[in-house]
Amino acid sequence: MATIHQFGPFRLDAGAEMLLRESEPVALGQRAVVLLRLLVERAGSPVSKDALMQGAWPGLAVEESNLTVQIAALRRVFAGIEGGATWIETLPRRGYRYVGPAVATVSEPSSPVAPTLSDKPSLAVLPLSNLSGDPAQDYFSDGITGDIIAELSRFRSLFVVARHSSFAYKGKTPEIKQVGRELGVRYVAEGSVRKIGSRVRVVIQLLDAASGFNLWAERYDREIDDIFVLQDEIVRAIVAALPGRLEDAGREIARRKPTSSITAYDLVLLGNERWRQLTVKAMAQARDYFRNAVALDPHYARARANIAWTIVCDVFLESPTTATLDEARREIEYALDIEDGDAWSHGVMAQLLFLLKDDAKAEIHFGRALALNPNDADVAAVFANILVYWGRWREALMWIGTAKRLNPFPPNLYHWYHALALYSGREYEQAVKAVLEARSFDRWSHGLLAACYAQMGRLGEAQAEADMFVSQRCRELTANGEAVPAKTLQLARVRAERYRDPTDRDHFLDGLRKAGLTD
Repeated sequence: MATIHQFGPFRLDAGAEMLLRESEPVALGQRAVVLLRLLVERAGSPVSKDALMQGAWPGLAVEESNLTVQIAALRRVFAGIEGGATWIETLPRRGYRYVGPAVATVSEPSSPVAPTLSDKPSLAVLPLSNLSGDPAQDYFSDGITGDIIAELSRFRSLFVVARHSSFAYKGKTPEIKQVGRELGVRYVAEGSVRKIGSRVRVVIQLLDAASGFNLWAERYDREIDDIFVLQDEIVRAIVAALPGRLEDAGREIARRKPTSSITAYDLVLLGNERWRQLTVKAMAQARDYFRNAVALDPHYARARANIAWTIVCDVFLESPTTATLDEARREIEYALDIEDGDAWSHGVMAQLLFLLKDDAKAEIHFGRALALNPNDADVAAVFANILVYWGRWREALMWIGTAKRLNPFPPNLYHWYHALALYSGREYEQAVKAVLEARSFDRWSHGLLAACYAQMGRLGEAQAEADMFVSQRCRELTANGEAVPAKTLQLARVRAERYRDPTDRDHFLDGLRKAGLTD
């Protein structure tokens, strides 16, 4: 149940730490909302400055001016209501008191906040059903779906939900209005793929998620060699069917035929299915698929970019690999020489350059990727993560917010990126909440929880999480035949070295040190 404090036209959700005026969220920082909750929970009674500062900045020594700034922000919000400017009373040298309209506190069933609709035409493409009669062909229908999503994402006049969130509905038959509400979109495309021999049949329809009405439907029967032309036709038809977007329908989709080899394309789809498992074995298998695709077509840009991507992933995940960053650079540079207008390739190059500590060029490539495809949630999320290591955690919070809106059912990594940015901002309690949103924890989830709890003074919980971090890491090292260090910070130094500012690096390690890891 959610605790709601109602006063005047406002509703304060204590659990979600959100203030709404009528049904609209009010733009307030988390600390201001905490202060408001402390005041309205003791409406009519004084609340000391010490109590307010401890509540909003637990465990931190901050200047009193910070409290003054946040109270001023609350007063600006209330100033729009007649008499609202006087709702928070200053008690000289003592604290503050809420003296506004009567506060009614109620309990309501908790429910997730539905994403707000974009001001652009918003669209989700659900996984196309595999009607081939062979579950092993799922990778093909999933690959077709992913390519259609990627092409639609390139239209800057559209808001397209990320593949990960769309695929949350795979194997289900959800009610279209429900999909629209949960993903925050107005339109939903769905359909099926049947691959038989050398032919493929795609049936697809576009639905209005608000009414459930069918806006457009079509069936395509083609030779499999025409799969890329077919994808372009589907994309154009969907865009043409979206109300108010007819001017986009005739736009030439800037896409070269990816490869003349359908076998190479098939190998890339198989590789994509593997690397999304994010295991050492799956990443190596994916890389082999991509290399085999390049052997069939040396000019297949996406296959080369994906080779580089698997190597970058191995390094980021600290996985053992025989591949090198030099190989990754050769492959991604070749891919960009072939197709410089590919957002995915620029995103891969950006991450590789970060690992090579060429930060200026990395940011250029991130900018290029996001300009080419403003709907790419994964690039936005990874950019947020890199910004934290560059010491720009405030910008990181903005970009992870963008990523989570594009991907309403985000993967666990998004929550890690979000929490890491909050940790850098000393928002430890909020960082813990972000980590706990994940559906499963890896070692670094436990490590970050350990650091946050330690910084908050919750040492028992910190040490328990640190033990989980150490045991998981040691199991990984043992499985790989590597030497296992003791419970030391050596287990975290590779990750810590990504911070460019020594102060940020020390802050990261300080939390783990307080949680029980030794130098």
